[in-house]
Amino acid sequence: MQTTVIIVGTGGMARGHIERSMLPWPEITRISGLVEVSEESRAQTAKLFSDAGQECPPFFESIGELLEAGIEVDTALIVTPHKFHFDNARECLENGIDVLVEKPMVMNAEEAEALIAVRDRTARLLVVGFPGSLSPAVKTAKAMIAEGRIGRVTGIAAHVYQNWKNFTVGTWRQDPEISGGGFLFDTGSHMVNTVVDLVGEDMLEVTAIMDNCGTPVEVNSSVGGRFSNGLLFSLAGMGDATHCSSAVFVHGEDGVLQTGIWGECLKQRMSEDEEFQPVDYPDSSGVWEQFLEVRAGELENPCPPEVGLRFARLMGMIRESADSGRLIRA
Repeated sequence: MQTTVIIVGTGGMARGHIERSMLPWPEITRISGLVEVSEESRAQTAKLFSDAGQECPPFFESIGELLEAGIEVDTALIVTPHKFHFDNARECLENGIDVLVEKPMVMNAEEAEALIAVRDRTARLLVVGFPGSLSPAVKTAKAMIAEGRIGRVTGIAAHVYQNWKNFTVGTWRQDPEISGGGFLFDTGSHMVNTVVDLVGEDMLEVTAIMDNCGTPVEVNSSVGGRFSNGLLFSLAGMGDATHCSSAVFVHGEDGVLQTGIWGECLKQRMSEDEEFQPVDYPDSSGVWEQFLEVRAGELENPCPPEVGLRFARLMGMIRESADSGRLIRA
């Protein structure tokens, strides 16, 4: 069954979704319209379609302009700067459009609660594009943990590093009024979400240290604390680094699981193993494929807006701890 989608925001992240998950399968996804104000982004997006031998859909300045033009649409992928996620998602939901919105879902907990109310009132589908929660690797890891494959879980630790500080200079990502935060709120949000998803419990208490590294937003962060089940965790987000990599380790009495914050791999090392061994899990072309499976009723929504609210509340605790120098309890 073909779905008709509009793309709201066609920057680099959106173009990645289009190129990897949409253009190769036009019989599954038809892109009917594009909302973008930047001429540069429009030109780069049009080239994607040209290179694929497909006609580029029309561009519009706003969702409202697109709808007034009578463009056919039943789903929307929202990939705008963080500040605009709430209004973009609300407008789509209120016009009967199912939504996949990039992470972080919104800027704060108040917006998250308001968007959940819109979802409830409109009875439309809303999925947050956290690749970890939508990853078959993380789903497989959660099942292994639940089955006791590594024994009783004793702790969880994760890190992510990236040359984020340098490549975001002069962009909206370092403007807190538009981005809502820095590296931990942006790339690091994947780490926070995947760790909580794997444990399946809320964070009970948090202590955090942040360093802006001379920018208007946090760049390097160290976060530790305890989940409601007593499990300890540690998170390191280094945005003033080289390259880009991540790892999440779930430690158990009998072994350890390793995945990435995007759910890009899965390995296990049991107590008798010399090294990590790969674990098989289903293939996926990414979050758009998972969104379509949820929409078709083939998969329970693994990343509803409640996940976006959970992340917003956790970031509030982390920032309060970093600002006050105190341990913050939920």
